[in-house]
Amino acid sequence: MVILIQCKDSIGLVAAIAQVIYESNSNIIAMREYVDIAASRFFARIEIQEATNTEALKARLKQVLPSDADIHINPSPDKKIVVFVTKEYHCLSDILVRNYFKTLGASVECVVSNHAVLEDICKRFDVPFHCISHEEKSKVDFENELHEIINNYQPDYLVLAKFMRILSADFVERYPFKIINIHHSFLPAFIGANPYKKAFDRGVKLIGATAHFVTNDLDEGPIITQQTIPVNHSFTANDMVRSGKEIEKAVLAKALQYVFEDRVFTYENKTVVFE
Repeated sequence: MVILIQCKDSIGLVAAIAQVIYESNSNIIAMREYVDIAASRFFARIEIQEATNTEALKARLKQVLPSDADIHINPSPDKKIVVFVTKEYHCLSDILVRNYFKTLGASVECVVSNHAVLEDICKRFDVPFHCISHEEKSKVDFENELHEIINNYQPDYLVLAKFMRILSADFVERYPFKIINIHHSFLPAFIGANPYKKAFDRGVKLIGATAHFVTNDLDEGPIITQQTIPVNHSFTANDMVRSGKEIEKAVLAKALQYVFEDRVFTYENKTVVFE
């Protein structure tokens, strides 16, 4: 069982939490905590043995924690996701393989795309595929069709695995901190489209990828994880793209692991990640 706590910091929180768990006749298996001193914010992820009465445990924690405490006990371990793609297959194929062998940490309920290019690979893995064209319709109508599909599956998270469409603020606001994107640069460098071309033109010696939550600000949501690899003068823009695809897969997979294992806290525009 997992307990997630975020609240204003104060003296004695760890001791108070441990006492409550002890009084619930349970045992702490693992505990990670962090205090953002500048923000006076406390974060904790606690693994305990099964508690007989989780509602009573939560009520008791509420009594000893600051009034703004956000407490989640045993979030669903079986996360459900809807994956959004366009034409690039590398991130989707990695997710589908992990899903097939049950190592993803979540179940892929369906794949949604604005092109039919990746329908065949989804059929091979027996995953429902929905093609919603964005052409010859307004953005509102396009996103309303996306909402209909999402509502049918009721996912915990939406994963943008190279979905090359900018979602509206209204869309994003309906799924706060539930949309995860993989961006093909080491943010905040090269925000927006064509980052590898921009990196090549700039003559960089590192390229990277960033997995982040989506907010109304393009490519500026809370960062979950990042990684870089070295490049040099001999790399063409296409070489950077090929190398970048490998790091994109790795970064997205790691971010999804952290999120699905309830290791990520968001606060303002940052994250606390208990690796």
